[in-house]
Amino acid sequence: MSFPRGLAALLAAGLFLLPGCTTFVTVEQEFPDMVSEPRELNAVLVMDNEFRNYQAQPTEDDRIQLGPAQVVLLTKAFGGLFTGVDVVSSRQEAGPDTDLVIIPSVREVQLSSPSESYLNVYEVWIKYSLDIETADGVPIDSWFLPAYGKTPHSYLLSRSKAIQEASVVALRDAGAKLMLDFFRIPAIYGWMQQREVEGAGP
Repeated sequence: MSFPRGLAALLAAGLFLLPGCTTFVTVEQEFPDMVSEPRELNAVLVMDNEFRNYQAQPTEDDRIQLGPAQVVLLTKAFGGLFTGVDVVSSRQEAGPDTDLVIIPSVREVQLSSPSESYLNVYEVWIKYSLDIETADGVPIDSWFLPAYGKTPHSYLLSRSKAIQEASVVALRDAGAKLMLDFFRIPAIYGWMQQREVEGAGP
């Protein structure tokens, strides 16, 4: 069966205009409590609406709803680091008894699938930035926190399920790095040393 040349061209163009299949993933929000000995500090964790509702678009056809899950994860992680943590939506809500103000943001989210990496796994990278300052607004550090997660394999997993599992692993990785490395940040360590010196003064 043949088509007139003009009709054939229109049909061919239409094939390229067909929308792709978009994958929407909502990441689960259940994370264990962090077991540690928190420092005697009061911190304010500022997570605005953009962060709370953050939806990543690592590829043209993939959407990952990370906002609610990362709020839960970071709240639990910082709850394991400090004796007092207030979670607020804006910097102005920090109280007078605050020692540290921490403002997280997402720099980038990347996704790799088996068809792209030739590996039988899905991989997710989440890159965070933590702006850390005193209650008076004096900057202490802007800390880069990369997190990585992957599925053990992609066998019998749907694309959405695999992306969800890799995202959860990446968030858990972010929490683990916070617990291990936060007080090792040179600027944070120096700030705490200075507090001890000032507290020991006359």
